[in-house]
Amino acid sequence: MGKLTIGCFSSLVGSMTLDFAVKLAEAARKKGHDVDIWLSGNGTMLAKKGQRSFKDYSALEKTITELIVGGSNVIACEACAEARGIHKEDLISGLGIKSADWYLASCFSADRVVHIGGE
Repeated sequence: MGKLTIGCFSSLVGSMTLDFAVKLAEAARKKGHDVDIWLSGNGTMLAKKGQRSFKDYSALEKTITELIVGGSNVIACEACAEARGIHKEDLISGLGIKSADWYLASCFSADRVVHIGGE
């Protein structure tokens, strides 16, 4: 099996890019692929633990935790998280926080790279 790196460059609230990225990662893991997920910009908000679930608003903490337990690397951009007041103690258990060179290294070692979101 191969390695997929997903870069999440999410826009403001209401964007479905994070939902799509997590579902893609989940499907790739089920097929036996290794998956790295990079959370950048507003996508770093996904990294925060304890977010409240609403009926029409996705809460992805459970799925992210399952991906991490299953061996996926889910990493938030250090600078983007800091800019949004998210610190290591705020993160979902097992989720990492690193600088952009981690993402570049993951892209370099991946069989496929998908950038989701951004402009």
